[in-house]
Amino acid sequence: MKKESEAILLRIFIGESDEYEGKKLHNHIIETLKKEGIAGATVLRGIVGFGKTSRLHTTSILRLSTDLPIVIEVIDKKENIEKIRPKLDEIIKEGLITEEKVKIIFYEGNKKKAKVQ
Repeated sequence: MKKESEAILLRIFIGESDEYEGKKLHNHIIETLKKEGIAGATVLRGIVGFGKTSRLHTTSILRLSTDLPIVIEVIDKKENIEKIRPKLDEIIKEGLITEEKVKIIFYEGNKKKAKVQ
């Protein structure tokens, strides 16, 4: 079965070495999002990137970086994203957030019950 709806996609751009209260920032953000009941979030680790300083961060052996780019993608209804934004503002001290409307196409598979033998 297929369901379609409108939602908001947040992309949070931070560094792998960023921390919040002694914990990796990306882990803290994910835990906060889960605790707040956000529908879904994924942490992506970049293999190369640069930001406002133009300093290249890469996994290349010749220029191995200890601060690779991290992107956290968050998807939920507009009202849930608006609810979480103030918490993100408190947590994130340096980085970038983009926000855009997206169309969600959700596929729900056949939920077969396991046979009891």
